[in-house]
Amino acid sequence: MFITSREKAIIELIIKTSGKHTAFSIATFLNVSVRTIQRDLKAIEKILEQFQLQLVRNPNKGLSIEGKNEQVFRLVQHLASSQPIDQPPQEKKLQLLLSLFQTAESFKIQVLAHELGVSITTLSAYLDELAEWLTNFQLVLSRKRGVGVELTGEEVNKRKALANYFLLYFNEELIESLFLLEQGQAENNQILHFFRSDYLLTIERLVNDIVNKRQTRLADSDYIGLVIEICITMQRAMNGFRIEEDENLVEDSDEYRQIENICNCLEEGFPVQFNRGDIHYLSTVLKGSKLHEAGFVPYDSVILGQLIKNIIQSVSTQLHIDLTNDFSLFQGLLAHMLPSLFRMKQNMSLYNPLTEEIKKKYPVLFLAVKNSVEKEFKEFVTFPDEEIAYIVLHFGSALVLKEEQLPIKALVICPTGIGTSKMLASRIKKEITEIDSVEIKSIKDVQKQKSLNQFDVILSTVRLPFMNNEYILVNPLLSKEDIKTIRSFLQKNIEQLTRNKLYTGLSTNEDSSSTRQQPLMDVLQELKDTHTSIEAIIQHFHVVQITNKTDYQQVMKNMLITAEKDNLISNVESVFEALIDRERKGGLGIPGTGMGLFHCRNPHVDKLIFQIAHLEEPCVIKGMDGNDMYMKSLLLMLAPEELSPREQEMISLLSTSLIENNEAIMIFSSSDEKIIRSKMETIFLDYLYTNVIKE
Repeated sequence: MFITSREKAIIELIIKTSGKHTAFSIATFLNVSVRTIQRDLKAIEKILEQFQLQLVRNPNKGLSIEGKNEQVFRLVQHLASSQPIDQPPQEKKLQLLLSLFQTAESFKIQVLAHELGVSITTLSAYLDELAEWLTNFQLVLSRKRGVGVELTGEEVNKRKALANYFLLYFNEELIESLFLLEQGQAENNQILHFFRSDYLLTIERLVNDIVNKRQTRLADSDYIGLVIEICITMQRAMNGFRIEEDENLVEDSDEYRQIENICNCLEEGFPVQFNRGDIHYLSTVLKGSKLHEAGFVPYDSVILGQLIKNIIQSVSTQLHIDLTNDFSLFQGLLAHMLPSLFRMKQNMSLYNPLTEEIKKKYPVLFLAVKNSVEKEFKEFVTFPDEEIAYIVLHFGSALVLKEEQLPIKALVICPTGIGTSKMLASRIKKEITEIDSVEIKSIKDVQKQKSLNQFDVILSTVRLPFMNNEYILVNPLLSKEDIKTIRSFLQKNIEQLTRNKLYTGLSTNEDSSSTRQQPLMDVLQELKDTHTSIEAIIQHFHVVQITNKTDYQQVMKNMLITAEKDNLISNVESVFEALIDRERKGGLGIPGTGMGLFHCRNPHVDKLIFQIAHLEEPCVIKGMDGNDMYMKSLLLMLAPEELSPREQEMISLLSTSLIENNEAIMIFSSSDEKIIRSKMETIFLDYLYTNVIKE
């Protein structure tokens, strides 16, 4: 079967968004004329005949491919393995971009046109498009008579532009190439005309070993992005393109050390030398992409936490629905906003392929979120739509997660990011009530897992060439046709699905009994965790009056010694070092309050602890905004290494309540233990009446 790249793109577009596109909309999307699309559709009809499928043109519903699901699946698999007989325009533009990036010299237009195999007119159109796109990265593409085409700009911006172009237009190809490399199935030594396959494979393994471990992990899109950025930096450095080093720059962050570790390993295995400028650039990429597990978000993010609470309140007011008590939404936004704000401060652009679709599908929610975010974060003149779109996904997930569930187990494979996968899972639960549980896995997780037979239906937002199990390709925002396809699959396989459920569900009386009791046990455990958390905080709370002039670190150590005597912690030195290490990473003073929140999670902490030392003589510490400030109240918050979701919620609730309003600031910064204790009891009582007792 011979197929052109445009024909392949049209078929994939119709399959992914069946019934939504017309010849006109496809022409607009692919930037060609309607006449060209109509001509391609005739060729596509002949291709579809080979799979017993037909192209249906409906004036009201648009274009769709109809036929048996097995045949559609065969077509998708065939497209994944087929190579177009021509080279798509986007790939030619990539080659043009790479040519401009590989030298500091100018190119003659005739030479470039000959190298790419296009006419001078076509090349001029490509250059116009690239020139406009490159301005987003402060790069200038100029054409001068007698000189030729020249690209000027800083090396940092060139690397950013190159990485963004790959991620924007070749994201799926990169994902596929990485997994084929891992399986030893890659045919080419060079991927996408640029990446050395041995470099890419080594970097991917190093990132996985050094970055994706313990409490740190990256969203799939950020994971791929970091691998690509390191490979670009490595190959640019080997070709003599350097980032200037800043002699005054002193880096002492986890991200810098992780990148330095990766670079050292690469220097040992390949003929490359990274300078401090390279490592600093890559560490900013990692800081902007890092995504913590929601439970591991620093609960001392008091200021950001309060701003997020304000955003949730504002969106709730605009939509006339109460989301203020949705702790999962709060945690998700807190985890997302930390790297998001860093990206914006560093002028780092964000890749979000779903922005326009999200704006069209959720216009009211998008506007409500945009209004609220821009109101709270006034330091940014405008909040990019790409960032807003990801925040919308968190709210969309919270809104649809309230729906009822019924019994069938689904797996969602989604490499486009955590927010997207949560949104897709939530919409599946809402739209397809037969599905009881939806588990989300990254492509990497799926590849490691030997069997997927425990799932009744497998859904993916991208092609999976390595997948042996049958799966359904869906749009990340779940179109009506996707819902229809999933329902059709369930209906067709209902006999097998119900037979399997009956066999596993009623094998023994013991199994049946435990299934009935499990939800009750979960509820009881949550109640127990809530009770234990609140009791520990209230019971061990006290205010210490420090009348003599003592170093605040010594005050903190004395508080730990007392806690050890009360059997609340088991190793003073270990906990103290953890507190000092946390202070080194960033200021702990709450600006404008006179309070410093010193905290850590440590295996030697046995119970939740919240205590205050009131200093008669204020001391200077670094604030959360990076500026020095006077501290008069030292707030000590300690937690065990492992925390249940309810325990996390309790300490997050308390920490964000510290600056809830002026009254709260006055109370917690005072030395009156009775008033502070009363305030804490009010906070926890309000929580219990809202979330547990619900009178």
